[in-house]
Parts: sequence; C-alpha cells; structure tokens
Amino acid sequence: MAYYRPPGPPPDPALVRSLTQQQHEMRQRVRHEPLPQEPRLIAGCDSSFPTPDTILSVFVVLKFPSLELVEKVYNYGPVDMPYVPGFLSFREAPNVIHAFAKLQHKPDVIMVDGHGIAHPRRMGIAAHLGVLLDMPTFGVAKQKLTGIFQEPGIARGSITELLDAKSGELIGEVIRSKDKVLPLFVSPGHRCDQATATRLTLACLKGYKLPEPTRLADHWAEEFKKEVR
Repeated sequence: MAYYRPPGPPPDPALVRSLTQQQHEMRQRVRHEPLPQEPRLIAGCDSSFPTPDTILSVFVVLKFPSLELVEKVYNYGPVDMPYVPGFLSFREAPNVIHAFAKLQHKPDVIMVDGHGIAHPRRMGIAAHLGVLLDMPTFGVAKQKLTGIFQEPGIARGSITELLDAKSGELIGEVIRSKDKVLPLFVSPGHRCDQATATRLTLACLKGYKLPEPTRLADHWAEEFKKEVR
C-alpha cells in the first residue's frame, strides 16, 4: 500500500483508544488455517492516495496457477479518517470494500499489498480486510513494520522467519523474491496460514520482485489514476 502520511497535530487520544479496542476485538475473530482447496482465482489488492483527501483502491483477479488476468476494478473516493500511525487500515478499508463489491469474479484468496499479522497488534490491512470480508487473505509487504529477522540468502526463494522481538512468536516470513533484491515480508491475514501465504507468494513470482497479483494491482493503480485526475 502506498500510504500518504500528512503532517499535523498528534491524534486524538480518545480516537486512538477506540481504534485500539476495535483492533483487539477484530483480532479475536482472526483464524489461521489452510485453504479448503487449491484456489482457482487469486486476487491482488492495492491502495494509494492520489491526494491527501482521496484514496484509490484496486483489485485484480487472476486465474491460478496460470496467472492470466481475468478482471480489474477500482474505486476512488474520499478519505474519511485522519492519519493515525498504526491504524492505516481504518483509512483504507471502506474504499477497498467498495472496490471488492464491483468484482464480477469472486476470488478464492486475496493477496494484499501490506501486512497481515506482521503488525504490532497483529491487525495489518490484510487481516483487517479478511475479517471484514470473511475471506482468506494474506499480506505481501515491501517493508517491515515490526519484528526481527535474519537476512535471507541472496538467491531467489531464500526464506527466513519474521519473529516478534519480545515473545519470539512467528509473525511472518521474509522471502527473497528475486536474486539480490530486497526481500518481501509475507504474513497470513485471515482464514489462511503462513505455509499457504508463502507457497502462493512463491507460485505467483514471474521474474519480478513483486508477485503477479500485487504487481498488477500496483500497475493498474497507476493507470486508473490517469482516469481520476
């Protein structure tokens, strides 16, 4: 996800408490489990902020395992919530759900550009969306948000664990998706487990750093921005 981080006064403490409580309640609903069957359709999801007050959310749907593009949709709208560090999902989710509703082909699993449980409160955007949609989701992020890890080997396919710094809990895996490029941070969201998230990420690589679902979502986000300018 391409986040817009505007400057401004510190967030309202009452708002932070409310959002923290909502994340805690949503976390209780998260389930990690293998997919019931191999997916036939996999979606990629990405959001960006063309202006400080607007958001563009994109879904692409691909056949799996061929990765043939089946459908692409977007929704463009206002951002209703102020920027609060650690709670970006609340800014994005309403618009993402509007975009998802436009899909004619419903995917079996959603790959989100962002984190799943690799989040300080285990509720990154992939987990957040998974709970709201009650859909299998996982996150593929370009930067670490929390946790510690050993750098994976420089070859494509090298993997290390992403661990909580205090508890040692496994919260994701760090994957070298292309030789000698910075790794990706992959974590389950909802109704998906780590093994599935890692396997699908690797299966969707076609020579680029990003797996095809989020790579194409990002590509089409740039194209769709031209329509809303």
